[in-house]
Amino acid sequence: MLEDPLLLARLQFALTSATHYMFVALTLGLAPYILTTQFLSALRGDRSRMTAVRFWGGLYLVNYGMGILSGLVMELQLALNWSGLHETFGYTFAAPLALETMTAFFIESTFLGLWIFGWDRMGRWTHLACFAVVTVTAYASAWWVLVSNGFLRNPTGFEMVDGVAQLTDPVALMTNPAATMAFGHIVSSAMTVGALVVAATSAYHLVRRDDPHGIFRRGIRYAAIVMSVVPMFVVVFGGIQFELFGQAPPTSGLTYTAEEIEAIEAASPGGPLLNGVNATADVLMMGLWAVLFFLGPIMLLVWPFGGLDRWRWFLAPLVVTPFAPYLASVGGWVYRETNRQPWTVVHHLTTADAVTPMSPGAAVASFTFFTVAFAVLAAVTYWLLVRYARRGPGGGPLAERREEPEEPADPVHTF
Repeated sequence: MLEDPLLLARLQFALTSATHYMFVALTLGLAPYILTTQFLSALRGDRSRMTAVRFWGGLYLVNYGMGILSGLVMELQLALNWSGLHETFGYTFAAPLALETMTAFFIESTFLGLWIFGWDRMGRWTHLACFAVVTVTAYASAWWVLVSNGFLRNPTGFEMVDGVAQLTDPVALMTNPAATMAFGHIVSSAMTVGALVVAATSAYHLVRRDDPHGIFRRGIRYAAIVMSVVPMFVVVFGGIQFELFGQAPPTSGLTYTAEEIEAIEAASPGGPLLNGVNATADVLMMGLWAVLFFLGPIMLLVWPFGGLDRWRWFLAPLVVTPFAPYLASVGGWVYRETNRQPWTVVHHLTTADAVTPMSPGAAVASFTFFTVAFAVLAAVTYWLLVRYARRGPGGGPLAERREEPEEPADPVHTF
């Protein structure tokens, strides 16, 4: 069973996509906070807020760089392992991914580079505009990925011509409810990831009474507000998506007959393993979001009493809270993908037909290589983020470097 090429290809995609999403979630979650902080700094001429921008921006930079690397590796394995999907649906499924690549690698990366190297070299409003473009393109990139993924769940806007899907209605593709509802769900869940990373870092420093610039007091208050509002949107957008599960897509029947669809679904190739993973992911996702739903209101309750600043017994547990939305999000993605099985494109392409034919040895080698590569990326990123977060504003990759005063020259003695 462990040498089954189909099973290994599916496990490989699950692991790589889950790891890549961890980088994406923090990128989407931190960007609005950095942008808002820099806007207030530019508006008020507040240097303490600009110090905060450099600190949080340093964490963003580390995460973004690793996200780019993992995205490249993920696209490589997607092309290598799922040739059947690209041969049949390359003009529909892959088109949004091409737009996402252009958005992320050409626009977003360019303006992020300008933002990184533009400190004190351009006007404050121009510098702010650079990061505004970075933020908008980050969300646009996520949107195109979800358009592509939504097509797999609810294929629409195409017709089959000689066994190949041809895009006929781009508007239907982009307004697919499987994409629009998922976008709202992903954006709101990513906001909770960013808020709790800010909360955890802030709590770590506040426990140590290390906050000379007020960065972490502002950070933990921001987290309290976000966690009191945004989880409601996570639940709403997530609940709406359940209505799509089990429904036939609008173009069903063009590839398989109703009898063939029923027979394929009755075969249930995933078996007990797939069903167990699906159920576990569902419980993990629902249970953790239920807990997180109450965290924000509790933070608001202790705020007036100084709990967000001084109560070490309350602040210390916040350091580990980012693991909860990460695990909930990964559980949600696993549930979304396993719930679609045995289809890669519902009612049009089975997972068995989508995978690239390969020998068991090749499947094991591919699984091992990509799993190790992503494990290393994740471990290095976690180490760097924790390292820079613990250093504080003076030790990050974007921290302002102050020139050391020159030593006074030895006095010249005259005789």
